[in-house]
Amino acid sequence: MEHFPETGKIQNNFFKARVFPYCGKPRHEVKIGPQFGVDVSVIQLTDGMAMAITSDPLSLIPTLGLRESAWLSVQLMANDMATTGFKPMYAQFVLNLPVTLAAEDFEYYWQCIHEYCEQLGVAITGGHTGRFDGLNSTVSGGGTMFTIAPYEEIITSKGAQPGDIIVLTKECALLSTAILALSFPETVKQHCGDRIYEMGCNLFYQTSAVEAGITAGAIARNNKGITAMHDVTEGGVIGSLYELANASECGVDVDESKIPVGEAQEAIGNIFNIDPKYCVGAGSMLITAKPQVVESLITNLEAKGIKATAIGNVTSPGKGITIKNGSEQKILTEAHTDPYWEAFFSAYQKGWK
Repeated sequence: MEHFPETGKIQNNFFKARVFPYCGKPRHEVKIGPQFGVDVSVIQLTDGMAMAITSDPLSLIPTLGLRESAWLSVQLMANDMATTGFKPMYAQFVLNLPVTLAAEDFEYYWQCIHEYCEQLGVAITGGHTGRFDGLNSTVSGGGTMFTIAPYEEIITSKGAQPGDIIVLTKECALLSTAILALSFPETVKQHCGDRIYEMGCNLFYQTSAVEAGITAGAIARNNKGITAMHDVTEGGVIGSLYELANASECGVDVDESKIPVGEAQEAIGNIFNIDPKYCVGAGSMLITAKPQVVESLITNLEAKGIKATAIGNVTSPGKGITIKNGSEQKILTEAHTDPYWEAFFSAYQKGWK
């Protein structure tokens, strides 16, 4: 049987063999359905419009905090939707809560979800809420976000083409670094000091990629020069490059030395023995663009305070996924399991503080 990971997201081969063949009745209006590496589905409506849909797990992480967990629950879905170039409009939430969660804690958590949705302009349209015995997880259910936009203007991760430039926003491992710092403050302070600890914590609220997606979407609507977007989640920048290449059926040629890591990510990664380039990095966005619009894209992003770096090129499918670093070169044949999950739970089980 294809590899079924003990933790984290399933990989491409497992998806193709065990999930994709069983997706219900085909319908002609589903223009983009389930696909590995694609952040949204797209259903064509009438009058040239379409509905984009994305789903994600909800977070409830006691070591992180209720407000912070609510931020992740809303923002990670919003990041996926931002790859279309549009903000989400509606959301549904299914909350499967542990019986140990007190009513006042749930009320605060839900009010925070409301607050973050309201800030994004998202209406909560329904869902399901309950408490259940036996639940002891940092995942508290699932959510779905929707938006309606002109069909021809919706961007996905499927549109990258040979010759495009790959631009990465911000730095890698924003989310994994922030959660490790917030969850194990004494450990991080002991090994790295207060300054790195504070830097790591401050990455948490940089984990929104919505502004980057909307900025790129506006450029696309003006000159059609943005071809694809994919937010950086599990597997980090390298894993997301693999997903983007698979979704677009292209190759990529990336200079690993150009991927911005960040001082806190490197230092905290060393404590937990993980490479930040392979760790969940919500808040960063991969954008593929025609060469003639790259300068405009980077300028517009930086004008909004969003760091942007050209890290490589899209190539023909036959060239594969090539990661270069100086004279060294490696061919990526599959997405690696994100090392963040094992690092977090190993530290938790060891009683790291």
